[in-house]
Parts: sequence; structure tokens; C-alpha cells
Amino acid sequence: MEAMFPERKDNSLTVTQLTNLIKNMLENSFQNILLKGEISNFKPSSAGHLYFSLKDADAQISAVMFRGSASNLTFQPKDGTMVQARGKISVYAPRGNYQLIIISMEKAGTGNIMEMIEQRKRKLAAEGLFDSARKRTLPYFPKTVGIVTSPGGAALRDILNIRKRRNDKVEIIVLPSLVQGDTAAPTIVNMIQIANRHKLCDVLIVGRGGGSLEDLLPFSEESVVRAIAASEIPVVSAVGHEIDWALSDFAADCRAPTPSAAAEIVIPEKTAILNEIDACKTNLYGEITERTRSLRLLLKSFDPENMHTRLLNIEQRLSERFDRAFDSLKSSMEELIKDRRRTIEHSREILENCNPQSIFERGYSMVTDRDGNIIRDAHKLNSGDQIKIRPAKGEIEATVN
Repeated sequence: MEAMFPERKDNSLTVTQLTNLIKNMLENSFQNILLKGEISNFKPSSAGHLYFSLKDADAQISAVMFRGSASNLTFQPKDGTMVQARGKISVYAPRGNYQLIIISMEKAGTGNIMEMIEQRKRKLAAEGLFDSARKRTLPYFPKTVGIVTSPGGAALRDILNIRKRRNDKVEIIVLPSLVQGDTAAPTIVNMIQIANRHKLCDVLIVGRGGGSLEDLLPFSEESVVRAIAASEIPVVSAVGHEIDWALSDFAADCRAPTPSAAAEIVIPEKTAILNEIDACKTNLYGEITERTRSLRLLLKSFDPENMHTRLLNIEQRLSERFDRAFDSLKSSMEELIKDRRRTIEHSREILENCNPQSIFERGYSMVTDRDGNIIRDAHKLNSGDQIKIRPAKGEIEATVN
């Protein structure tokens, strides 16, 4: 160790010398560190660099992630997020501070959770719980809005403030529920079922404010997702901040990026509605006024002097239509009768031609044996057979020779 210090008569070091010694020792000894901790005092810069601290229960260290490395992040860092960071120690000599320069970073402890959520998502999607065809339109003007959330959370306060600002005529029913921890999911399910069983509201907001992936896990529980999908009341899922998500977002009829945004979606703005009503009233009044003016102008044209002429013109047109229709019907009936007569005459001629008496009149005769059987073949007769010959008139008995 003594070789590291320069020889001086008083064996003393300058501040710069000591700092440089510490800088060399730290930077050479900690080139590739894998550190796990919670983000605190997160301050992104306008240049794209990220400044924050990593801490645990007993200590903290300053950290920086420069823009080039930060552009590769797959999540949005924020205070309270547990991360696993890889980097190196750097000493800033002018201030005598040391910090961790982070090269890469990912959320800590979320790998197994994310895999579990993705598996659950695939399972529920295969059952059709996320199909867009199942989703219903939210009511335009709900009388009552139900909120399933923590009664002491910031999410509820935000919703109530927005309701006060947008439309104080909308009633709010708070369905108190835990929103974090192992017992949160059953209470969320219970509140959704109570709201449906007693038809407490026209639309439900289910959610909470932001938090870590573990904090938001109850809203990805299978029981919560199924309760939302089975709800007869339309549901808006409002979990966390814009970058957060849960499986409840996919099952709900509508997904809001924040609880405040859910309130904006669900609660119509009273002023806008009143303005729309006034505009409709003005348009309706204008339409009625214009229609009335048109009718008055029309009525002025029906004075007593020309009413008779108008009626005669109408009667004449109708009479002409009637006459044309009558002539056309008469002509059609006459043509139909002629056609039927021709058909009857033709049928009569056919029947007469088929009459055996008509054939006899043309000189033909019919030959039968004694029993009346018609003789069609002369070779079937024998000499001495008695036959009968029937001409057009009378009957002849003969003997075959």
C-alpha cells in the first residue's frame, strides 16, 4: 500500500492525489457490477439521460443511465420500481462523489410474474373472454357510476374531483375493496358481484392508482377477469398509469389509461350536454319557423277564385286515368274471350275427329266375332267363322269363306 503513495517529506497527500487513488481503486475494481435495488429520486433530463438512486432498506447509491443505454429500456422507470442493473462504478473527482453508471437495466423479480400473466392471458383469450364482440357500448349519460377501488386511495379522490368538475348530477357509489395483496382479488370480485346482484349502477369503474407489477397483480387474477367478463353492468378497467396494464383491461368493455381518464370517459360533461341541447333547440325552432313559412306561402295560393279550377284539373286527370284504365281492361277482356273461344273450337274439332262414328261416315267399318271381339288380323279367322260387320249405318252378319 505504501508504494501507491508518493514520497513526501511530511508523508501527506493532496486532496487530488487521494481522490485519484480512490478513483483508480474503485473504477478498476468494480467494472462489471450486477446490482439489485429500488429506484428513488428519479429525474430524467431533457437530453434523455436518467438520474436516480438505487436503494435498499439500509443504504443507497447514486446512479446515471445515459441516453444511449436508456433508449434500450423495455419499461418506463419510476420511483418505487425494483430493478436489476448492470454497470460500473465511476468517481467524479471535482466533487468527490461516486456513482453507478448503468449500461443495462430490467425490472427485478418480474420475470416469473410476467410469464405467469402471459400464460393466463393466453388461456383466457382462448376461452373468448377478450373477444371484441363481447364488449358493450358504455351508456351515454349514466345516472349512477359504481367505483370498485380502495376508499382511501388517490384514484377515488381523482374520480370524485373530476365528477365534481364535469357533472355533479351523476351519482357515485363507492364499492370499497382492497387493491393490493393476496386478499385483494376476492374483495374485488365480491364488489363486482354485489353491484350486479342489486343493480346498483349503470356502469362500473374497476381499478386503482399506479404501482409495481406486484401491486397491480390482483387485477390480473383469473377470478377478477372472469367476474368482469360475466358482469351485466358495463365495466371500465382503470389500473395504474398509462404504461401499466393488467388482464382486467382485456376483459373489460373499455380500458382507461388511468382512473382519472376513466372518469373522463364515463361521466359526460354537463356544460357540453347543455350546449348541445341549446343547439338542438335552436335548430328545431329554425326548422319549425321555416316549415311554417313555407306552409303559409302554400296556403296563399289556394284562394277561392282558383280552387274550383284546381279541383277540375285534378278531376280531369283522374277521369282520364280512369278512362284509360277502363279501355285497357275492356280490350284485355275481349282479347281473353277470343282466345278462350279459339281454344274451345279447336278442342271441339279434336273431339269430333276422335269420334268413331265420324270414321264410319268416311266409309270405314268395324269387324267383330260372335262374342263382339274386334278382329284386327284376318289370319286369326278360320273358314266358316261367323262375323259381324258394322258400317256407318246398320249391321251385316257374314260367314268367312
